[in-house]
Amino acid sequence: MAEHEDDPRQEASERVGMVLGTEDSTPLTFWVGVSEDSYLQLDDAVIVDTEVPGRGTIRISGIVQDARARHEGASFDTDVFLVERGVLPVDTAVSAQVVATRFEPEVYVPPMPGLPAFRARGADRDQAMYFDQMGRRVPAGLSRDGEPMFLDLDFLDGSRGAHVNISGVSGVATKTTYALFLLYALFHSEVLGSYAVNTKAIVFNVKGEDLMWLDKPNARLTEDQRADYGRLGLPVGPFSSVGLWAPPRPGSAVPQVESRSEGVTSYYWTLREFVREKYLRFLFAEAEDERSQIADLVARVESYLDRECTDDPEHDATVVYGGYPVKDFASLCELIRENVEDEHSTWRGRLADSTVAAFVRRLDAGRFRMGHLIWGREAENPAAHRIDWESNQVTVVDIHNLHDRAKRFVTGVVIKRLFEHKERMGRREPLTFLVLDELNRYAPREGWSPIKEVLLDVAERGRSLGMILIGAEQTASEVERRVISNAAYRVVGRLDTAEAQRSEYGFLPAVTRARASILKPGSMILQQPHIPIPLQIRFPFPSWATRAEEAAPAATEDPFAAFGTD
Repeated sequence: MAEHEDDPRQEASERVGMVLGTEDSTPLTFWVGVSEDSYLQLDDAVIVDTEVPGRGTIRISGIVQDARARHEGASFDTDVFLVERGVLPVDTAVSAQVVATRFEPEVYVPPMPGLPAFRARGADRDQAMYFDQMGRRVPAGLSRDGEPMFLDLDFLDGSRGAHVNISGVSGVATKTTYALFLLYALFHSEVLGSYAVNTKAIVFNVKGEDLMWLDKPNARLTEDQRADYGRLGLPVGPFSSVGLWAPPRPGSAVPQVESRSEGVTSYYWTLREFVREKYLRFLFAEAEDERSQIADLVARVESYLDRECTDDPEHDATVVYGGYPVKDFASLCELIRENVEDEHSTWRGRLADSTVAAFVRRLDAGRFRMGHLIWGREAENPAAHRIDWESNQVTVVDIHNLHDRAKRFVTGVVIKRLFEHKERMGRREPLTFLVLDELNRYAPREGWSPIKEVLLDVAERGRSLGMILIGAEQTASEVERRVISNAAYRVVGRLDTAEAQRSEYGFLPAVTRARASILKPGSMILQQPHIPIPLQIRFPFPSWATRAEEAAPAATEDPFAAFGTD
């Protein structure tokens, strides 16, 4: 211990054991024998100093990836009973496997057997985790021993990388909850600096109405849960600036939200916007074979509508075709049907009858499922009901009550508008974060769709535009590879055992894949560019309400009960 106490670099760390000589020690991995009065657990940071001839002292930092305990002196399984009775004298050996993460200076040598190993604390831990090299640190959660963990904003805001992908079992992995925690950490810390006020986030609420309460404090937060925020240097409370949008009820302008009535605005689009912005493609948003000709017909119809329809001077929300006003969405659909079914119409070109029939079937399905989202002459002030993400820091777009076809339409239109807005700006700052669950629906591995095309643009070009995707899905194996591969940060919650064996999780070592199948709600495995191995973290219980009961004073209940919502 005297040697340890004389070394100022290690004054905050504690000696836990020695490098083993009975196992091979390499520059990449080595084993530490743990002292009887100490312990090492998974994800602990360990440091070892070794002398290299002609180079001086080299500090090797690493992370505990595995640990084991066994009797030394026993040969058979039944010897454990003899040990218990005191018949067979043995020693119990505890050791931990350490994966090297950093060498200072970079001389890649193995640590020598017999060297003391220390659990890294304070500045030593920051060095082992590369936190000392993160200029702008974003709180990412807490380690298993309650120490703060961080992300490097440079790999999130597009400076050096961008995007986050979160995978896990529905209802257990708490994917959306962790995505919201990351937003909360960004908006309520100092990491964004002067850009914080103008940084925006759009969150799609795809399940239940939990996200419709982000602007309310969680009245059921316990003191221990509040303390977690203190450890991360974050305040406790709701999101400070939230805009809530929900679809209208059919035949009404009243938002279709059951749990709250105040503070929610209905969203819809007008016939004129539908025609001029070429939104018809998002009515056909199911993934198609790339050889399908329906997409060609959709593009032709969009072009003819835009060219042959004029704006209605009496009603800003509608258009005029052939001298006749198109009053509502049903009339527009009939206009399209008549033109594509006419064998002599230039709208359909030379496409086969079967292609036209498939087009008409989907057009009719879209009219039935989402007609209430496209308004005609009843829209007195269409601008007031067009989703405005500039007015608030966080904009929640509720789509959970919509049919799948309508969900795809809303998602596609909003992302398209946002991407075009960022392109017109032509610069990265201020940032815009897009939180989208069920990514496998919108960017599936197979086929093509308009939404998938837009999401690929976001994944591949969004970094330069300051448009950051925080995507989540149950199974990464069902999501387009190019979307996943462009994510600088990979986060995994509870995984299905079979899914964990897919190649998309190749960044997880075998022991970590096994851990992923038993993770509890509130725990995630984080892979980030700086640290070569993924680490388990836990994040604080939401300090914002996730349901109506939490927005009002109530008795304390199971702190992770709300994590059942994914």
